[in-house]
Amino acid sequence: MLTVPPIAWIGFLLFFLAMLALDLGVFHRRSHKVGMREALGWTVTWVTLALLFGAGLWMWAGHDKGIEFLTGYLLELSLSADNVFVIALLFTYFGVPEKYQHKVLLWGVLGAVAMRFGMILLGTALVREAAWVLYAFGGLLIVAGVKMLANRVEEVHPEKNPLVVLFRRIMPVTKDFHGDRFFLREGGRLMATPLFIALLCVEAADLVFAIDSIPAIFSVTLDPFIVFTSNVFAILGLRSLYFLLAKAVNSFRYLKPALGVVLAFAGTKMLLAHTAWKVDNVVALIVVAATLGVGVAASLLHPAEKLPPAPDSAAELEAAPRES
Repeated sequence: MLTVPPIAWIGFLLFFLAMLALDLGVFHRRSHKVGMREALGWTVTWVTLALLFGAGLWMWAGHDKGIEFLTGYLLELSLSADNVFVIALLFTYFGVPEKYQHKVLLWGVLGAVAMRFGMILLGTALVREAAWVLYAFGGLLIVAGVKMLANRVEEVHPEKNPLVVLFRRIMPVTKDFHGDRFFLREGGRLMATPLFIALLCVEAADLVFAIDSIPAIFSVTLDPFIVFTSNVFAILGLRSLYFLLAKAVNSFRYLKPALGVVLAFAGTKMLLAHTAWKVDNVVALIVVAATLGVGVAASLLHPAEKLPPAPDSAAELEAAPRES
C-alpha cells in the first residue's frame, strides 16, 4: 500500500479543478460544436498527462506502483469506451444539439468524480474489513464480462430511469431546449430543460459503469490514491474520446466483445490473486493492451455500417419517422 501524504491528494485535486476551470472558462467558454481536430488534440493531451503522471509515480514510488497506475488507467480508459456508446445513444434519444454536448459531459465529469471517489473509499474499506469481498468483486466482473459478450446491442430507456421519473415528479421540465441552460423560470416557476434530463441520464449511466470499473481496477491495486487518480484521468479523457469516437461508434463492433474479455480477465485475475496462479500486473497490462488492440484492429478491418447522424434538435427527433 502506497502511503501518500495529504499534500499529494490536495495537489492532485487542485490540478483536477484547475484543468476543469481552464476547460470551462477558457477553451469552452462559449458552447460550440467540437470538431475532430479539437477532440483529437484534447485526447492526446489527456493521454500525455496521464502517461507523465504515471512516469512520475514510477520514479517516486517505484516500478510496481508505476505499472499499477498504467494498467489501471488503461483498464479504466478502455471500459469508458463502452460508456461512449451509451452516451451517444442518450444524446440521440434526447436530440441534444452537438454544440451543447460538451457542456453536458463537462458537468457530468464533476458528478462522476464525486461518485467514484465515494465508491472507491467504500470499496477500499470493504476489502480491508473482509477479504472475501475481493472474490465477490471477481465473480461480479466475470458475470459482467460474459453478459457483455452475450449482449452486444445497447438499448437506452431514459423514460424508465427511476432518477428521471422521480425528478419529473419534483420539478416540471420544459418541452424544448433553451440554449445551453439547465434551468430557467417560466411564469415565475423554476423549470428544468431537457438538457438537464440528459445530464441526469449521463450521470446514471456512469454510476452503472462504475459498478464494473471500480471492482475491475481493484484487480490491479488496492491503493486508493492509484485507484482514484487512474479513474480521474480516464474520466477526464472520456469527453474528448466521445467526440473522437461518437461519429464512428457503430464501426467498432468488435470493441465491445474485447471489453467483455477484459472484464472477465480482470475478474479471473482477482479470483487468482491469492493462489499459485496469481497474474502479475505486467502480464495483465500486456493482456489488456493486446485484447483491445485485437478488438480495434478487427473492427477497422471489418467495419460495420455507421449509425445515422444524430438529430440537431429535440424537434427533429420528434419529427423523425419511427419504424413500426
